[in-house]
Amino acid sequence: MSTTAPPRTTYREACRQAIRAAILADPRVFLMGEDVGRYGGCYAVTKGLLEELGEARIRDTPLSESAFVGAGIGAAIAGMRPIVEVMTCNFSLLALDQIMNNAATIPHMSGGQFAVPLVIRMATGAGRQLAAQHSHSLEGWYAHIPGLRILAPATIEDARHMLAAALDDPNPVLIFEHIMLYNMEGELDPAVQGVDIAKARLRRPGHDVTLVTYGGSLFKTMAAAETLAAEGIEAEVIDLRVLRPLDTATIIESVGRTRRVVIVDEGWRAGSLAAEVAMRIMEEAFFELDAPIRRVCSREVPIPYAAHLEQAALPQPETIAAAARGLVRPSA
Repeated sequence: MSTTAPPRTTYREACRQAIRAAILADPRVFLMGEDVGRYGGCYAVTKGLLEELGEARIRDTPLSESAFVGAGIGAAIAGMRPIVEVMTCNFSLLALDQIMNNAATIPHMSGGQFAVPLVIRMATGAGRQLAAQHSHSLEGWYAHIPGLRILAPATIEDARHMLAAALDDPNPVLIFEHIMLYNMEGELDPAVQGVDIAKARLRRPGHDVTLVTYGGSLFKTMAAAETLAAEGIEAEVIDLRVLRPLDTATIIESVGRTRRVVIVDEGWRAGSLAAEVAMRIMEEAFFELDAPIRRVCSREVPIPYAAHLEQAALPQPETIAAAARGLVRPSA
């Protein structure tokens, strides 16, 4: 039996492999967005793809999110399978009318005559000192909109395989890639050829408290769980992965085991995805709880540029661990 370890790669390379494989597998698939071609992508995800695949499949666009997202919607309706890259989710607001009022509603308003099999990729999150106009986490806003599927791959495996599943969806899918994950290294199991884009994943079993999170906050949450384990507190970690539709059942099952829950969300606390998760737990598992639900979210400020202020504004392993510790050992 072979003992060869699976090959190591980066999250960035997993995203690039996913795009390349999708284009090679289906002549209808192409990528379009700002700087995706000659520049190789703002985060170097698409580096080298223009030279390999050509301008028909890797298309640089003008700096107009509304225009090129709209063009992607039109291409999807016409039978293509476009992957549209928006440089950062902050800039996606310039295409919000196209995403919400066209991509999400055309299948409904056409009585099912038109599908919009569009995939939009965008970077999200903070941590690289890119200041307030490039650092926010707005995926919770999009998770509010019926007609969209919202994905937040946190692992290299999900980064590699979620795109193919998204392209198979007849409805628009938004994929949020956290900027702090691109350099993350890990093993990519060649035996895994696909992932489910309907279910959350249990990333760490435990019995004392449930930590619910997604995206860039997953590894901070896992680090917090390790800190708690050294103190004798076993935290269960749930990676939501799919923000719309939420896999409520997996969350409720975990809460039933641990009876305590902390929700970690890099979005702002007010009106956050964390608030939606908390309310679903209250509606469906109130009598399973032995302690109040806690949330660890970003501070209610535009993300600062200064490194120490940026870090202070974001959820950190120590703040996550402190919230969980306070539920399990309230007198500590």
